[in-house]
Amino acid sequence: MQMRHDPGRWGQPQQPEPWPQPAMPGWLEEKLFDQRIVLVRGQLTSEAATGIAAALLTLDSAGPAPVQLHLASQGGELGAVLSVIDVIDAMASPVHAVVTSQAGGAVVALLAAAERRAAYRHARFKLNEPRSTGVTGTADEVARAAGQHLRELEEITLKLVEVTGQSRSRIEDDLSAGRSLTAQEALEYGLIDEIIGKA
Repeated sequence: MQMRHDPGRWGQPQQPEPWPQPAMPGWLEEKLFDQRIVLVRGQLTSEAATGIAAALLTLDSAGPAPVQLHLASQGGELGAVLSVIDVIDAMASPVHAVVTSQAGGAVVALLAAAERRAAYRHARFKLNEPRSTGVTGTADEVARAAGQHLRELEEITLKLVEVTGQSRSRIEDDLSAGRSLTAQEALEYGLIDEIIGKA
């Protein structure tokens, strides 16, 4: 029996689909919310950012105790991350960020918005330049979108410079190169203030 050649399957290499995050049980989300913990999991999309912002604002209105933002995300949309940062900046309650497994791309900027920043011992960080989401339209529309992306990227770069104390050129170089950091290296870099459970 001969197998038919399927060019769509065997031709050009296909881009892997992002691994879907399993849904979290409602009772667990409720328990975490009661402890003033908000999770950032998987790719941070505009839709996810809306839910995170709503949770942060609800906890902020409930009292002045710190809110913990637990990060387990390898990246997301630049606009979505900036919308969460805007909410954090507007909150009266302090926000403490904890990297539980990984933080990459634009999500690293959420650390810069937090008052305190920590990570577990085996957490990993990926400094890489966030890509712009698919933009279509006329040449002028694409050019405007590219300009907006560069302005947003500069804003994130300046936030990282302020928090880490690193030079702007080093931050830009590391983002461009896609530098990876361990928790210890992130501590030395200035991305976090402490390592949780350090031996």
